[in-house]
Amino acid sequence: MGKFLLILIALQASCGAGLLAQTRYLDSLRSEIDKHPARDTTRVRLIHQYTQNAVNENTTLLLPYIAEMIDISKERQYQRGLQIAYSTQEIYYADRGDFPMAFLYADSAFLAFQGDTSRAAIIEKAFLHHNVGMDCFKIGDYDQAIHHYTEAAAVLEVYKPQVVSVVYDGMAEVYYKISQHEKSVEYDKKAIASAEKSGVQTAVAGRSLNYITRLLGNKQFGEAEALLNKIEPVVRNNNKPIHLFLFYESKGMIYQERKLFVEAVSYLKQAREIALAIDDKYQQLVILGPLAQCLQDAGQLAEAKRYMDTLLDKSISYQMKTYRLDAYSLLAAWHQNNSDWKSANEYLNKKLLLSDTIMSDEMKAQTAMMETRFKVAGKDREIQSLQKEREIHNLQLRQKNILNYMLIAGTAALLAISSLGYRNYRNRQKLQQAKIDELETEKQLTATEAVLKGEEQERSRLAKDLHDGLGGMLSGIKHSLSSMRGNLIMTPENARAFERSLDMLDSSISEMRRVAHNMMPEILVKYGLDTALKDYCSEIDNSGVLKVNYQSIGMTGFSADHTTAVTIYRIAQELIGNAVKHGNAQNLLVQTNFALQDRLFALTVEDDGRGFDVQSLKSARGMGWHNIQNRVDFLKGRIDISTGPGKGTSVLIEINV
Repeated sequence: MGKFLLILIALQASCGAGLLAQTRYLDSLRSEIDKHPARDTTRVRLIHQYTQNAVNENTTLLLPYIAEMIDISKERQYQRGLQIAYSTQEIYYADRGDFPMAFLYADSAFLAFQGDTSRAAIIEKAFLHHNVGMDCFKIGDYDQAIHHYTEAAAVLEVYKPQVVSVVYDGMAEVYYKISQHEKSVEYDKKAIASAEKSGVQTAVAGRSLNYITRLLGNKQFGEAEALLNKIEPVVRNNNKPIHLFLFYESKGMIYQERKLFVEAVSYLKQAREIALAIDDKYQQLVILGPLAQCLQDAGQLAEAKRYMDTLLDKSISYQMKTYRLDAYSLLAAWHQNNSDWKSANEYLNKKLLLSDTIMSDEMKAQTAMMETRFKVAGKDREIQSLQKEREIHNLQLRQKNILNYMLIAGTAALLAISSLGYRNYRNRQKLQQAKIDELETEKQLTATEAVLKGEEQERSRLAKDLHDGLGGMLSGIKHSLSSMRGNLIMTPENARAFERSLDMLDSSISEMRRVAHNMMPEILVKYGLDTALKDYCSEIDNSGVLKVNYQSIGMTGFSADHTTAVTIYRIAQELIGNAVKHGNAQNLLVQTNFALQDRLFALTVEDDGRGFDVQSLKSARGMGWHNIQNRVDFLKGRIDISTGPGKGTSVLIEINV
């Protein structure tokens, strides 16, 4: 026992010395940064050297340095600096369990790498794929993890074969998790062989430690211990925190299997201390379960209960449901051993409920991924599956009302002009009425079909019919009457009436063109969504109703089918119209953002108006907000509203296209 304790003390002292040396090295790097205050690429490279070494350390100085890297890189248009800064932020947030932020910065990094074909960029992008693969694994998205690991391996096998072992190691871990053990062993052996070929002993230790972890998971304790003893000198000399963590964890599990609980608990606690020291939330949760179980097996029930409670609290705080499931299982067993059957049953019920939730979440995530990969061919089927019967009925009534208004306006204009007809007035009137009746019948049939194909397809058709049909007809009538004006002999009063009729005809043509343009803007069809929204915002801004600021980010890579683009355009129109009509705003911000990697489109409309109570939307009688909600639901999007009386309104809509 004395020899064992001396070994532990030596390992702790060695680790402490390594951490002290690392701290001194970081201090020297900061000193070099301070010596170069100029905001140029040299300072960016010095900061990069610091962040590269400090990203896994628990330091508050890292984020301000990264923010400075981004600012300088943008000022200098230094693409390499942005690539490094965003990739470092991905690592920082992933190590601390904030995976949404990690994925956000990974997307920014991938965008920064676009178009850069340099060797360094190709290799750094491969490393980014590897890091994102690790993040996907940690949140249970194994398909995406394999995808990113495969992308990384394809590059590193060619450009950086000496480090590809770490990618093989990650793939082995994924296959182990999904119980494909033969594939897991295959990639473990490839990882160790690749590391040995590189000659880097720390790489050999790292790959071997991960293989040992999986051997322990398969209850192959003898093989695991032999390999662990083989690499122990390298681990102790290297003092790399994560290697020390895995070493202590593996030792603890081997001693636990032998029922040497005192030694097992000591090793597991040392592993936990390292995870806390480097603020690795994932590894903190990994070690708490075995430690609590070992203490319970050793009969130290009170201390075991404290670690179980810690596991439960941290798994909830870090939003890692798998480890919360482990906490419920441990607590149920603990209470059962203490004959507290009621509490044991409560934790078992919580475990079952959480298991159902995890399974439901996995099913939802799988369904969402399938929906983003495949588009439904027919719009009829999309409408039937995504809109309720009531919504379709409301859409049909709205379309018919618009059609009737257009036909009534056209008929009234034609009747007013026809009243000034000529000698064959009645024959032409009958012909014109027959054409109108025929057009009305055709439009009614088309409107019924359009209910199944969607509102925007109907708007497009109506706009074309109005422009090419009724517009041409009205223009022809205007031309005929203008030609007749010089050949008719009229009294002054009739002449003035004739002129007024021509003016009314001009107004009708202009109004018809405006309505047609609003129903299907030509600029949207020709130049796309970004240009159409920019033009619409400029038109509102120039009208003087309120000041509109339009911003677009990443829209150069935006592409979507016609129905999607038009639907987004209508949503923007409704939101801007609400700000104008109801918001009493002075300024309006319209921002579009498209993340090419995830095909995620975001629309933000924000005003400084009087705001409103969000709860009032539930009882709103107007159609405007219902139109917005229906369209967002149609596109399977997400809507978020931030407002309050006197606080202005901000609406964020996110859609996968």
